[in-house]
Amino acid sequence: QVQLVESGGGLVQPGGSLRLSCTASGSIFSTNVLGWYRQAPGKQRELVATITRGRTTNYADSVKGRFTISRDNAKNTVYLQMNSLKPEDTAVYYCNAARSYSDTGYWGQGTQVTVSS
Repeated sequence: QVQLVESGGGLVQPGGSLRLSCTASGSIFSTNVLGWYRQAPGKQRELVATITRGRTTNYADSVKGRFTISRDNAKNTVYLQMNSLKPEDTAVYYCNAARSYSDTGYWGQGTQVTVSS
């Protein structure tokens, strides 16, 4: 079992920045791949970014160059630095921890990010 606690969401103006954090507790073997996903109203949940224990990263095309995912293995924490935010980035952001890319893994409770003037 893995528990995930997210923080850092909020309201920000277009062009602004936010940093999300997610700390995992439980089995470290279930945290080989940490990731962020998001779900906007009326849309399906989509991948934002993932990072492996070896720090291999993967990003959705829509966030490349604006978002940076990182992790602190000692703290079992994953971060998502979001810069140049756009209104279309508005969504509930979910943290995910999994053994591998093919594993469904565990989900956090979600944190709301709203980009609006």
